[in-house]
Amino acid sequence: MSSITLSPRLLSVGRLVPPGCRYADVGTDHAYLPVWLLQNGVVSRAIASDVREGPLARARQTAARYGLTGQISFRLCDGLSGIAPEEVDTVSIAGMGGETIADILSAAPWSGQGDRRWLLQPMSAAEDLRAWLYGHGFHIESEHLAQEGRTLYVTMLARPGGAAPLSPGELWAGRQWEGMEAPLRGAYLDK
Repeated sequence: MSSITLSPRLLSVGRLVPPGCRYADVGTDHAYLPVWLLQNGVVSRAIASDVREGPLARARQTAARYGLTGQISFRLCDGLSGIAPEEVDTVSIAGMGGETIADILSAAPWSGQGDRRWLLQPMSAAEDLRAWLYGHGFHIESEHLAQEGRTLYVTMLARPGGAAPLSPGELWAGRQWEGMEAPLRGAYLDK
């Protein structure tokens, strides 16, 4: 059976998922990330959720095409409302605006508790998401850039636990740390 190939944007999220974690993909659409993670042995089970039935039906089709239906739990729910805190320790939320991602986290008070990894990839308003995270007791452990065509995408690895406040420049561009290897950083700052 063939393997799924992720776009650079989704691959930048998938590479941050730790082996053996309890994983959920919120706003899964086609379930490409869960399928790729299962095919590559990163996870043994996954949750794929979406707020609309159409995308969730596409997710089921993708899982069936690759023979992984039994390893993915499909959830029709708004954000994290259909996912219990004890089911996950790593959650990706990608493909939507930063304000929407913040709303999803806000609606689930447990999101700021425990030792969870939040892999967040805003399509817009990254600065608003950074501000929300720092204002609600999260810290951004790292940011990773990926390019598809002419578009640059940032993926934030966030965790509960406070950090030093961000400067206005860091809200817009993210915090840079010593030893950060980011070949696309200059282009991102120019943007």
